[in-house]
Formats: sequence, structure tokens, C-alpha cells
Amino acid sequence: MSRINVVTIETATAEQKALFDAIHAQLGTVPNFLKVFANSPVALKAFLGLFGIAGTGSLDPLTRERIALALAQQNSCEYCLSAHTALGRTAGLTGAEMDSNRAGTSQDAKAAAAVKFARSLVEHNGEVTTAEIAEVRNVGYSDSDIVEIITHVGMNLLTNILGKASRVEIDFPKVDLKLAA
Repeated sequence: MSRINVVTIETATAEQKALFDAIHAQLGTVPNFLKVFANSPVALKAFLGLFGIAGTGSLDPLTRERIALALAQQNSCEYCLSAHTALGRTAGLTGAEMDSNRAGTSQDAKAAAAVKFARSLVEHNGEVTTAEIAEVRNVGYSDSDIVEIITHVGMNLLTNILGKASRVEIDFPKVDLKLAA
């Protein structure tokens, strides 16, 4: 059971209902973590705004999902791991690729550098080395791309923290945090 209220259609204010309607129109559903965010319509709007804008950047959807999977695993957020496994499949990631992402890498060399960099950002609270930035650049990421990777890290940290703090019920096919041997 969620430790923070999950706003439902029945309990939603007019503002929350309008946000739910917009989310439902875009996704076909309103995931539980967004129902937790809805306790603060301002916070939900801020997240949706960042998510919408970040989704239009130069990082491709597969790389964004790879980063999300890597961080959900690293941060032990079962909700986000379950959600991004479902979203990763929809985006076209294979099971083997998602296993690689959860382990902090990728079968794609360029994406592997992004995933590794994203995990290092979290592990070192942003205190990455010049060599780590050079490594990401050397595989073809621009400074714009690097800033987008950092943005996606921040966005995923936010959802990981919300998922863990709230212990919101997983409304995606559940994925266990334990990696296969």
C-alpha cells in the first residue's frame, strides 16, 4: 500500500481531473506514480513539463529508456524498473539489452557510454571526471547531448525517489530487482 495518497478520479479535484484527462489522452492510462504526483498539481505539472520537453531532445527513445533502466536498478526502485521494462519493450529494447542496461551498460557501444556516464553521475553525485566526459564525447555525444543525459538522470532520480518514498503500488508487469545470474 502506498505511503502517500494515490489520487483517484473519484477523489481528484477539478485541476487534478484535468491533468489526469491530459495524461490519459496521451498515454491511454494514468500510471500510479503520476497519481501520487497529483497530490501536488504544481509538482505534477513540473514533472510533466520536464518530461515532455526532455522527450523532444536529441537523445533517442532507446537511450532514454536504457538510462532509466540502469538508474532504476542502481537506485533499487522496483516501480521504475517495472515501468521502464514495459516502456523499453514498447520502444524496441530486447530482453538481453535491458539486462545489459540494468547491469550498467549496453550492447550498443555509443549507448553503453551514455548509460555508464549516467550511473557515474548518480554514484558520484555529479562529481564526474574530465575523463568520463571525454569518454562520452569520444563516442559521438555533443555537449548538448551530455546536458540531456544529465537532465534525464535528474528526471529519473526524481521518479526513483518518489517511487521508493511512496511505495506506490506497481501497475506495470512487476520486475524483480534481482538480476539474473
